[in-house]
Amino acid sequence: MLAKEVGALGLDDVIVLAIPRGGVPVGDEIASRLGAPLDIIVARKIGAPGYPEYAIGAVSQDGEPLIDLPAADAVGATRDYLEQEVALKAQEVKERMRAYRGDVPYPNLEGKTVVLVDDGIATGSTVRAAIRSIRRRSPRLVVLATPVAPPDTVRELSPEADKVVCLSQPEGFGAVGEFYADFAQLKDSDVVEILQKRRQGSRRPPL
Repeated sequence: MLAKEVGALGLDDVIVLAIPRGGVPVGDEIASRLGAPLDIIVARKIGAPGYPEYAIGAVSQDGEPLIDLPAADAVGATRDYLEQEVALKAQEVKERMRAYRGDVPYPNLEGKTVVLVDDGIATGSTVRAAIRSIRRRSPRLVVLATPVAPPDTVRELSPEADKVVCLSQPEGFGAVGEFYADFAQLKDSDVVEILQKRRQGSRRPPL
């Protein structure tokens, strides 16, 4: 469904960047529909002290941290805590990039239409960090595509991207997994397999 919506935009000179792990199979469907290359962009969430699932920021793959200072203050995240988390997440980003991509050169995004994909968005911290990392590579357009996100998060992210495609924006959003019949955890090997098949020119018929 998301691939059809993105396909209807009539985009050209596209590269699809997915946020691993969950965004990769969703991005693969969109790349298949568009006949576009698929790659990843890695950003790691910075969680609140004692509540790692509650995002107060993120670190992008170029090492730039993005901190929600009001949220960090509200949960008592100290400067030392944030510095330690930024260093830890930056290292995790490097390790994930190496694990998923090996030595494959990162694609040139200059002048491209970049479709950024995730399997769902909660607070938007990770996606915001990813968009800003993409912007530093001078794309022509940035399109954010996701199946589900709360309406306030979509509103907050809309100024960051040139276009946001979100199929469902439910009130009372709890967690992304609530909106999937199967939300089994993907393995790193699943991500690598999808990327390798896409690089080898494997194409499925459009949905």
